[in-house]
Amino acid sequence: MTRFFKCFRGEHKHPKRTCGKPSYRKKGMHEGFQIVHFERRHVRRLSRKVGEVFVPKIGWVRFRWSRAVPEGAKSYRVKRDSAGRWWVSFAHVPASVAGPGTGAAVGIDRGVACSAALSDGAMHSCPKPDGTVKRLQRKLARQQKGSKRRARTRQQLARAYAREANRRKDWAEKLSTSVARNFDLIRVEDLKIKNMVKSAKGTVESPGRNVAAKSGLNREIHRSGWGILGTRLEQKAPGRVEKINPAYTSQRCSACGHVHRKNRQSQALFLCIACGFRCSADVNAARNIRAGHVRRRDKPAGPPAGATAKREYLAA
Repeated sequence: MTRFFKCFRGEHKHPKRTCGKPSYRKKGMHEGFQIVHFERRHVRRLSRKVGEVFVPKIGWVRFRWSRAVPEGAKSYRVKRDSAGRWWVSFAHVPASVAGPGTGAAVGIDRGVACSAALSDGAMHSCPKPDGTVKRLQRKLARQQKGSKRRARTRQQLARAYAREANRRKDWAEKLSTSVARNFDLIRVEDLKIKNMVKSAKGTVESPGRNVAAKSGLNREIHRSGWGILGTRLEQKAPGRVEKINPAYTSQRCSACGHVHRKNRQSQALFLCIACGFRCSADVNAARNIRAGHVRRRDKPAGPPAGATAKREYLAA
């Protein structure tokens, strides 16, 4: 009871989440339910693209069969996202991706202009928005609150956001699988993304500066998929991901080791003023990350205790 009242008053400290007073349920948030008693006979395939699952008190519900139902799944969840789509997801613990066994190492530099640069010279960019979201946001701002047209535009905007998230997730899944399959040791920067995307507006007493520019940078960081790429690498290659101190990785020459701020000639060009080494700035930083000192290593196990991966299927 003591912990309950501390949580209610917001005094209980938790390392991963904040506790506070119970809030009212919001429309469109956490729409769905979970079924924990699940057996293999509760799901069946009707055709190549259609399957159905048995929901208690409802009966058989059809869904689009996008992938095989994982073996060993013991629960599933039916939910409705902000775009109005219904999903059924089966929870299970996935197997890790095996490395090549050659001892190959790679460094990954995450940025905004180039979402992920590898030390072997490969450059990968996360898909960027196509302008649909901005157009719908302007249209929504002109419409009257409470009108049916505004509600329709809001639904279109939610679908556009969902498409962007799907493209970003697809990019991260494909890249993380490729890296985990081709390299035995993966080194990334130990970035505090949550602190990097904090607002710069400040307070009334001490207002911030360049707030609009910082806001734009925060949006680009979110759109580059830094967090989901790092998370999926740790889950697919457990025990093989090392986090490196990011200090001076963009100013250090990967050829001679000279560190100076003038080595970074521009956003894309690195030119060492000591030895004359010329290279892409992102690739040079990735090579420094590959050769960097280990700051923290992830746990040798797979996903965290109790964590599960969900395979989602679109309901018909």
